[in-house]
Amino acid sequence: MDLIFCDDFEDYELKERMSHTAQVMREFLPSDFLKATQTIKKIIQYLINAGVKEESIEFMFIPEYIEMQGIEDYELSIDAFEFITQFTSCEFAVRPFIIKYKKKMLKQMLCWSKHEHHMVRRLASEGTRPRLPWSISLPSLKENPEPLRNILKNLKNDEYEIVRRSVANSLNDISKDNPEFVITLAKQWLGENKAVDSLVKHGCRTLLKQANTEILRLFGFESKHFELTNFYVVKNVAINNELSFSFLITNKSKKSQILRLEYGLYYKRKNAELSKKVFKISEREFLATETRHIERKQSFKLITTRKFYCGMHKLSIIINGKESELAEFELIA
Repeated sequence: MDLIFCDDFEDYELKERMSHTAQVMREFLPSDFLKATQTIKKIIQYLINAGVKEESIEFMFIPEYIEMQGIEDYELSIDAFEFITQFTSCEFAVRPFIIKYKKKMLKQMLCWSKHEHHMVRRLASEGTRPRLPWSISLPSLKENPEPLRNILKNLKNDEYEIVRRSVANSLNDISKDNPEFVITLAKQWLGENKAVDSLVKHGCRTLLKQANTEILRLFGFESKHFELTNFYVVKNVAINNELSFSFLITNKSKKSQILRLEYGLYYKRKNAELSKKVFKISEREFLATETRHIERKQSFKLITTRKFYCGMHKLSIIINGKESELAEFELIA
């Protein structure tokens, strides 16, 4: 325990803790990689028999050990990943293998997409995400996602939501570099069933925020029948407080319309330029001639993932992808 909880452990980020713990494992596992993987399997089986259920990421240092020690032993590592990922996800650890053994690994991922265990099937999708958060990207798949087509197709109707959500997240990753690939799949898949429709929509969330016209049209979002009035934004807000804004939205059509309502917040950056971030308000059906009063607040509480800069900011309302005129407000200390 002293080796794991060293003096710097509290200061480590998550991935640093995983790597550090995987390094410590080397002190206790056999130096022979085959024997080490056999020991790891026995440990996992013992934990399972004892009723331990890995529900987040607390054991992900185990696949990291395989990544560190097994990168030159493809066959043993693949066998280990297939077993380990049924207990704790190997989504991070397989990525260096995809880079080093691209052709073999993509063939393996396609095979895993038909595996009997849902977490192995999920690995086929999650491990090949071109832009997996907290992990290294996969440049070849960012450039050309075509090898993922059949993997995702095999998994889109999976009985487990965690697998389908992984497919959606992969689509969203792909859309950032290859939007046409995702648009084509969305057109092919949409309407198959409710679960796939939900998957496709979640996979197109970045394209929806970007107001991609094809995707907006595909999901039935038309902006011409809605009218924005009484748009009000407070003139200034202090850091650590909340910005208040409100408006009226009216469906001018004589029939019901679907409304996707968002707002765009233009944050002032260090260089004084503005950086836009889109936030969703709601998505619902508006009855003919219906008017609703909307009030919202946006927090400017200091957080570690965003630094605020005092000065003029801007805010807009986005109606089915169409942005309103910008309203200014000042952020003060």
